[in-house]
Amino acid sequence: EAPLVIDRPLRSGQQVYARGRDLIVMSMVNPGAEVIADGHIHVYAPLRGRAIAGARGNTEARILSLCPEAELISIAGVYRTSEVPLPPEVLSRPTQVRLVGGSEGKLVMDAIA
Repeated sequence: EAPLVIDRPLRSGQQVYARGRDLIVMSMVNPGAEVIADGHIHVYAPLRGRAIAGARGNTEARILSLCPEAELISIAGVYRTSEVPLPPEVLSRPTQVRLVGGSEGKLVMDAIA
């Protein structure tokens, strides 16, 4: 199925769910907004809200953002909140988040060159 594409900013309190597919967001995800996808999430703008990929347990899902500053990121139920700062090499820089080790694993963040 084709990805769901959102081309407007998402404000606090707004939620978008891409059921059974990927989600592409072309504008900012503000604090308090939530983007959820059963597949991958791509955010081509600052990601400051919550991003939940692999919502139905897809451990292969990834989150990609040009400027990650998220309150929460989650893949297949494994999550990380903003209480643990992002590593300086990925904060506000193009980044890929993936899950290593399956549903019992950990989130790994890599800068996108």
